[in-house]
Order: sequence, then C-alpha cells, then structure tokens
Amino acid sequence: MLYAVIMAGGSGTRLWPLSRRGQPKQALKLIGERTMFQHSVDRLAPLFPPERILVVTSAAMADLLRPQTPGLPAANFISEPEGRDSAPAAGLAAINLLQHDPDAIMVMLTADHYILDTEQFRSALSAAAQVAAAGTIVTLGIRPTYPATGFGYVSFGEAWVIENGFRVYRSAGFTEKPDLATAVRFLEGGRHVWNSGMFVWRASRLMDEFARQLPDIHAALEQIGQALDTPQAGDVLRREWSNVRRISLDYGIMEHADNVAVIPVEVGWSDIGSWASLIEVLPADESGNAVTGEFVAVDSHNCLVRSEGKLVAAIGVDDLVIVDTPDALLVCRRDRAQDVKEVVNRLTAQGKPVYL
Repeated sequence: MLYAVIMAGGSGTRLWPLSRRGQPKQALKLIGERTMFQHSVDRLAPLFPPERILVVTSAAMADLLRPQTPGLPAANFISEPEGRDSAPAAGLAAINLLQHDPDAIMVMLTADHYILDTEQFRSALSAAAQVAAAGTIVTLGIRPTYPATGFGYVSFGEAWVIENGFRVYRSAGFTEKPDLATAVRFLEGGRHVWNSGMFVWRASRLMDEFARQLPDIHAALEQIGQALDTPQAGDVLRREWSNVRRISLDYGIMEHADNVAVIPVEVGWSDIGSWASLIEVLPADESGNAVTGEFVAVDSHNCLVRSEGKLVAAIGVDDLVIVDTPDALLVCRRDRAQDVKEVVNRLTAQGKPVYL
C-alpha cells in the first residue's frame, strides 16, 4: 500500500518575524487562504485518502496542525519527543507503518514546499511508487532554472526505464550545496537536478539502509517499534529518542544509499525557505511588488511587503523585504534574505525569547 508521510517539524527561522516557535511557517497562510500544511495535504488528493496520510511532528505542533486538517485521523499524527532532523523522523514513520503493513511504500514529503502543477506532481509520485515497489529508492529531482547554491543536487546518467510517462534515471550521486562555479557547471551540463527532499521507498528498504548506514539509530528504532501498541510505548519512545542523534536523510541515508533512481520533474516547485523564495511564487503588482496588507509605493519596485494591521509606505526603494508584525519589523535586501536566520541566532544569544 502507498502512504504519504509529511514531515512538519521545522521552525522556519528564515521567515522571521512572521514564523515563530509557537506559529512556525507550516502553520501560516503564506500563499492564499490556506496554510502551508493545508496545501501539502490538499495536493495529495485523490492519490492518497486521508487514512494513508501520516504527519511526523512535535506534540505541540500536532496540537496546532490537527484542527487545520480535520479529515486526517488524529492517530496519523506521529509525535517526536524532540526534533532530531529528517532521518530519525523518517525512521519513526517507517516503523509505525511496518507495524500494520509490512509492504508499505512511503512517499516522504515536507510541509513547506510550494507546488503549482499538482496533477503532474501526483503522476510523478505514482511513477516513483511503481519503481520503488521493486526495492529501488527514488527521489524526485527538480529541473534547475538558475545556478542555485542553496540547494543540493543529484546527478544522473542515461535513462533507465520509462514509468507512467516519466523517464527514470540511475542516480550518479548527490552534491550538497555547491559553490557558484560548480552550480553554473551543473546547470550548463544538463545532467543535474535540484534535490527536492522528496523520496519514495519501501518502509522495509529504508530500515535496511538504517541498519547498514546508521546502526545506532536503527537499534533505537527497533526498540521503539517493538513497544508500539503496548502500554510501555510512550516510555520506550522517550527513552530511546533521548539518545538518537540529529542527522538529515541526505547525509545519513541518501549520499551512500544503494540502488537509487531519480525522476526529473517540472511541477512548479519552490522550497519556501526564505522571504526571497516566497516572493517568487506570490502574485505581484505592475511594479513587481508582492503585497499582503496595506501598502503605498512611490517609485518602488520588486519588494515583498507584508503588514499586519499597519500601512506601509515606501519611497524610492527596490528589491526589499519588509515584514511588519505587532512586535517586530524586518527590513532587508532580497539578496540578504537567507541571513534572517542570523537575526534569530542573535535574539537567542541575547536572551530575548519573547521575539522568538
């Protein structure tokens, strides 16, 4: 059976001051009238019925997200005692699925992506599931449109098979966030795609990779799995999870996984990881300004402006991010939007949790 697993535990620090600890980006209405989490669930229908959509997140975040998607069974929210990055989160989902379906195929997704062509997206997932059923790990790769240095890349060789109209290639390796010269070479060569972070595999296949590459985490997951559906499940989870190290799927599993395939797709994908990436997918006015709230522009262009209850006026400025909330104001150049995380780091170091 095919299942979707949405990882929804991120903090979204690069979208400060709107994204906060108690209201991170996946719970926010950044695009239209639906939250990022609601968008991530909406686009899965009708390929995945609600009972086959799982969410891995913190207990506090589960309480925030459950009311946003009342159609999802409450039991499908899997709570981590603490965030341990994407590899342990995926493993926790896998052992929960294997408890009830030894043949489960998992589609790993995140709650903060934007995808315009949802029909093509679902078709690609169906193709990936067909390939994964035979034991191959499949990743969806995004055709690059510019030499991005903030994304990882997947290289590929000749086409291996065609599934559901999609060309499937053998992966030739992962490269994490290259420098600009390398990214330009990747773009010009035509044999690299952005690593979307979306993976499809048998749950049992993922556990085999944990056993081979991350045996310490595999041992903890095995203990947690054996205690599922018993009165001791919560205690075992907390005990084992306290010793699980933080590591991503990319570093922990994918870089050295065997038998990996990649399906290049063009689905209008964006990783909403910063204000600069958000402005790329929002509608803009005739001056290129993407605005939420009241805004008056005089000779100002290509700005992202978001205001909660206050008029923002700009004169003679271009390429700015202006985000006004009741207790904080952010102003930065679009090309420095990735550095918003540094503001959060400094607020943390200065002991000002009220702004976090």
